Amino acid sequence: MTLRNVGTNGVVLEARDSAYARETSGFQTGFTQRPEQVRPVASVAEVVGAVTHAREAGLPVRVRATGHGTPGNSEGGMLISTRRLDEVRIDPHARVARIGAGARWSQVIEAAAPHGLAPLSGSSPGVGAVSYTLGGGLGLLGRSWGYAADHVRSVDLVTAGGEQLRVTADSEPELFWGLRGAGHGFGVVTALETGLVPVTHVYGGGLSFDGRETDPGALLRAWTGWTAGLPDAMSSTFAALPFPDAPMLPPALRGRYAITVRVAYTGDPEEGARLMAPLRAVGPVTEDTLRTIPYTGSGHIHDEPDTPHAYYGDNAVVRDLDPAAGAELLALTGPDAPGMTITQITHLGGALGREPAVPNAVPYREGRFLVRLLSMLQGTDPAAVRAHYARVLPLLAPSALGRSLNFAFGDADGDGHEERARALYGSHARGRLAGLKKTYDPTGLFVGSRHLDG
Repeated sequence: MTLRNVGTNGVVLEARDSAYARETSGFQTGFTQRPEQVRPVASVAEVVGAVTHAREAGLPVRVRATGHGTPGNSEGGMLISTRRLDEVRIDPHARVARIGAGARWSQVIEAAAPHGLAPLSGSSPGVGAVSYTLGGGLGLLGRSWGYAADHVRSVDLVTAGGEQLRVTADSEPELFWGLRGAGHGFGVVTALETGLVPVTHVYGGGLSFDGRETDPGALLRAWTGWTAGLPDAMSSTFAALPFPDAPMLPPALRGRYAITVRVAYTGDPEEGARLMAPLRAVGPVTEDTLRTIPYTGSGHIHDEPDTPHAYYGDNAVVRDLDPAAGAELLALTGPDAPGMTITQITHLGGALGREPAVPNAVPYREGRFLVRLLSMLQGTDPAAVRAHYARVLPLLAPSALGRSLNFAFGDADGDGHEERARALYGSHARGRLAGLKKTYDPTGLFVGSRHLDG
């Protein structure tokens, strides 16, 4: 490993260095990152040094921790890797976690659990906690407690001018609003402090059905009807997974079309089981993993892959889901789709639909569902996936409010990405965010804020 220490600027890597490939790779392998320089920072001082050098050298800056949300291919500039800033500290009395920019949700979950507390983590414990929270943070406990961004107390930021700010509702109220929900592109966030919730266990897991034996559209109608009137303590996602008949998969999964309802319920387990009873009656259940589990095992609810791979994804927040449109959506993304496409529909509402005491930039709280499409890119042309999405997503247009930043993958590639970027926020919020961008990054040093254009 070749590393050159450059004083207060820390370590700098270029393409000729042996560690360059490792530092430019991340969880998302479908898009190529070829920066002129990589700065693997290990302290705030190194962040300041890297930003100062980039500004003086005219190098645009991208920031990355785990690389789950890489938006597309990139060339040139500087990549600041924050994954070494992974300290997690818990204040059990204040119920607050201080989370470094490189920490993953798994670290926060494990650190909080001995105190009877939990973060508002996402479905995958391997995702970077800070980056996910800056994008809003739709978590397993969302309907009970809201977005992760709703619970942020402070944000540590290095600005384009190299200034270190501790941003709070009192110190920088407008910037504090924007960082919580649209926090990419204003500077380098090195850490944040966020509230924890008193959760040790949940009633969770999934009910699976065979999508070839039971009508997927009927299953979707049953689930959307079931969500009406649910208590806020019940968070759920409807997922349709068409597995290819491929030798790399276990025999039990080859060619299977699995329809699964995944839930996390924070109330009494017996009441959770009673609430699930109507779904059990919809059709033959092929797999039932519902049980009381410690929150430290919450990653098993969705059981998402933890091995880096190539993927593309898009989404739409909708006021409601028309049954005919939902059935057609499943038909277009099912086993006969061009390439494997996973459809996930998350029930919103509850605490997700309410503004926090200190408002933030998380948009579209009036939405009832978030519809997500995710496609594997191994052996698949991203342009073909985008073309397929262009046929599928218009089905949701009559009820669509916009898009979620957390689940917009591959925005930098292909025609129309600027239009999709603008849909991440409403026009009023975009105006406020553009004002913040001009104030804190007037020269556009930080890349990753297309949602602020226009």
